[in-house]
Amino acid sequence: MATRALIMLEGRKGNGPLYVHAAQSLGLHPVTLSADPTQYEYLAAEGIEAVRVDTDNLDALIRECCRLRATYDLAGITSAAEPVYAMVGKLCRHFDLTGPNPESIERCCDKFVQRQLLAEAGVPIPAYRLAATAMDIQRSAAEIGLPVILKPAVGSGSCGVRLCRNVDELAEHTTYLLGGGHIWESSPRILVEEFAQGPLYGADIMGNEVIGIGTGDFGPPPHFVYREYALPAPLNDDEHQRIVDISLICLRALGLGWGPTGIEFRWTKRGPVVIEVNPRLHGAPTPQQVYLAYGVDLITEHIKLAIGEESNLRKRHSQTSAARLLVPDRDGILDWIDGDSRAAALPGVAEVKFYVEPKTPIIRKGDERDCLGHVIAASPSLAETKVALQRGVDAIDWSIIPFPTPGE
Repeated sequence: MATRALIMLEGRKGNGPLYVHAAQSLGLHPVTLSADPTQYEYLAAEGIEAVRVDTDNLDALIRECCRLRATYDLAGITSAAEPVYAMVGKLCRHFDLTGPNPESIERCCDKFVQRQLLAEAGVPIPAYRLAATAMDIQRSAAEIGLPVILKPAVGSGSCGVRLCRNVDELAEHTTYLLGGGHIWESSPRILVEEFAQGPLYGADIMGNEVIGIGTGDFGPPPHFVYREYALPAPLNDDEHQRIVDISLICLRALGLGWGPTGIEFRWTKRGPVVIEVNPRLHGAPTPQQVYLAYGVDLITEHIKLAIGEESNLRKRHSQTSAARLLVPDRDGILDWIDGDSRAAALPGVAEVKFYVEPKTPIIRKGDERDCLGHVIAASPSLAETKVALQRGVDAIDWSIIPFPTPGE
């Protein structure tokens, strides 16, 4: 009998290894198709089969999957990466496998189209405009009123997203986006959005079921780099239900409802306002937190859906979990980082993970790529969890030394 293989398009430095491990625990052989497999260090480190192929080329992907089918039983095709998730849906459709609707994914990944569809469905969203030139951006910001957020219409991980609090910051980020600082895969299309102010919440969804609602905060503006995230959020029943109800309207409006979805909200004077709908799980360490809080392994359940099995979303327990992202405060070379073993041994600390090795150059970009690692704590109460989390973070330390000057 042929080995059952799970084909994964591209990877993801946070959730990617979790998908690989979950596939293996289900008795599947993971195979990653990537334009550059070397960018995912866990593939080589764990001996995971990887194939270099243009993941933007549907015909090339079909040919590669056909070649793999000569060796393996293709049980399913999936991805942890948003940019190729629509391609996953197209491949699943071609090979008659269970998967997401590619048209729905494409609409959702275009933030301007997403905004239009949500507005038509009556979902509360920030005021927004689409811009392609510096003049468009200036005019749109004037209409909405500063502060505004500038973000690429297509993208993930907060790449290219910035809060512009005054005309100087607006001009600076406009120059970055349109002057060659940001890498565009197509013609520049920029969303100019009202800055919706209020506490931040995130809904973790599988299929049509809201599994959990967490709350978090970012590091210092003008960037949007997650600093901390706790689950479940301290909401009363009415507040929780309002977020659930709006989440389900979002799914219907965007034609989602199969597989994972992550929705971000701000609770403003208007109540919950949808900031973004992502047709994927929230990035690490949120899936680990959901598992610690409820006993639901969202990644395993996603893979089960992808191979045509029924998912089990029953909550097995109720705890609180909180995570802190380790973010550097300067650029330079990471001379050393340690304390992970000390932190992991502390009561209540559930996981400590470093994403980088010593001697790595640190060049902050103001997005998720800045993080050096994370610490997760879990316990029956939020107060106890936060104490354990802080103790774990305090046990970790690192040193970043300046880059050598030319000639040294």
